[in-house]
Amino acid sequence: MKVLLLAGLGALFFAYYWDDNFDSASLQGARVLLTGASVGVGEELAYHYARLGSHLVLTAHTEALLQKVVGNCRKLGAPKVFYIAADMASPEVPERVVQFALDKLGSALLTLAPPRAGVSPSSIRNSAPVLEPRPYIPRPGPQALGSAPAPSGLRFLLRPVTRSRHLQVNFLSYVQLTSLALPSLTDSKGSLVVVSSLLGRVPTSFSSPYSAAKFALNSFFGSLRRELDVQDVHVAITMCVLGLRDRASAAEGVRGVTRAKAAPGPKAALAVIRGSATRASGVFYPWRFHLLCLLRGWMPQPRAWFIRQELNITTPAAA
Repeated sequence: MKVLLLAGLGALFFAYYWDDNFDSASLQGARVLLTGASVGVGEELAYHYARLGSHLVLTAHTEALLQKVVGNCRKLGAPKVFYIAADMASPEVPERVVQFALDKLGSALLTLAPPRAGVSPSSIRNSAPVLEPRPYIPRPGPQALGSAPAPSGLRFLLRPVTRSRHLQVNFLSYVQLTSLALPSLTDSKGSLVVVSSLLGRVPTSFSSPYSAAKFALNSFFGSLRRELDVQDVHVAITMCVLGLRDRASAAEGVRGVTRAKAAPGPKAALAVIRGSATRASGVFYPWRFHLLCLLRGWMPQPRAWFIRQELNITTPAAA
């Protein structure tokens, strides 16, 4: 019976991920506003869109890195590429970015990638300037949970300066961008593509501030999708749950902490584009993350066991 159940679940997942009706030609001439475009999945998304012939407006914090990505996109065949260097930590910046995109391209598909941040605590340790909290991460090698100090995530969120910047960059800026772009997206029946994280669906250790922002993102856009549907507003919202990417900084950030394997950045970005082009409600890469998210509600104890296996931490021996 168990074998038949697992086989049935496997067949359903295969059918779900195989039949996506993706047509790359549909993105030729598409107009895309892409945040977080200087590094990581945002950079890879820019390159894929460029190869597919989309018109791009790219934004990120660091202008030098952004200029490099713009040059590469032009070499890859993007018909039009514009950029605007912007720090989403400033509340007035989202309006400037959206207006710039409307001036250059008119209505555009809005792809919200993490602004100078990855999908795990690794980004917390390597971002400059700091856009994420720096949680307590035990290293090197196995350590006893009982030896950890008070959770740094709590201290981080209780400090007004760090809390304000963290929430502005990782949650409020997404809300602002969406609110400002929604009227033009409604007119064009466009799409919102939000690059989130597994930590916004399944909480794990040493990531409480990051997980809090990602859970807020998932809840906000999930509710917004329902509201738009009730009002017959044809704006698609695609939530993307991605894992650790194969960047050197990401690997270094979790070295000795997690056993999780990194996913190839270009493949993760292509999965996002396929989902957005087909107006899917969700994208999971690697695909096993979808199963883990389902387990969260069905079987919480096995889920906790799976998460624990990813951490390189031991329980203190009994006295």
